[in-house]
Amino acid sequence: MKYDVEILDESVLSEHFFTLKQYKVKHSSFLEGDCPAVVRERLEGKTAVSILLFDPCKDAIVCVEQFRIGLMGVADRSWSIETVSGFCDVAHEKPQEVAAREVTEETGCDLQDLIEVGEFFVSPGGSTERITVFVGCVDSSKVSGVHGLAQEGEEIRPVVIPREAALSQLFRELNSTSIIIALQWLQINLDELNQRWL
Repeated sequence: MKYDVEILDESVLSEHFFTLKQYKVKHSSFLEGDCPAVVRERLEGKTAVSILLFDPCKDAIVCVEQFRIGLMGVADRSWSIETVSGFCDVAHEKPQEVAAREVTEETGCDLQDLIEVGEFFVSPGGSTERITVFVGCVDSSKVSGVHGLAQEGEEIRPVVIPREAALSQLFRELNSTSIIIALQWLQINLDELNQRWL
């Protein structure tokens, strides 16, 4: 199989926080030749970073709580407890630089160390968005107040959660892709991280 794709038509349906485009495409078939043309919409997102903050001295993670439009009307509440995150301007910023900036903006903590876990596609069935996941070392005693950039409509509350309690809340109160991936990675690599950070 050649794995070819031919764009037959494309149009912009919306351009606001994200760009929504519609494509008519023809692609290679597993059987032979090409599949019939299909029409699909795709969110043209930016590259983002996601940072799970860990305080090894207190064996706790630092997350942020904020309103999320995607939860409105489909979850018990429209606020999510999740990792620190932010979009990258890939032409001008490295993911590590964005991570350090977002940690300060969203939690007030100083990032002591940062480890890259990896990059993943959020939802390839309808989006181009990719996230680079990091785990960072912080002192959680610095956590307080409400943070975020007013000009971006952000109101973000950092929260400290004991690591064991956080693990018990996976797929419950902690139920977004980045925190599920990062917290499981943290658990698998806990001994190595404690050796590095304690």
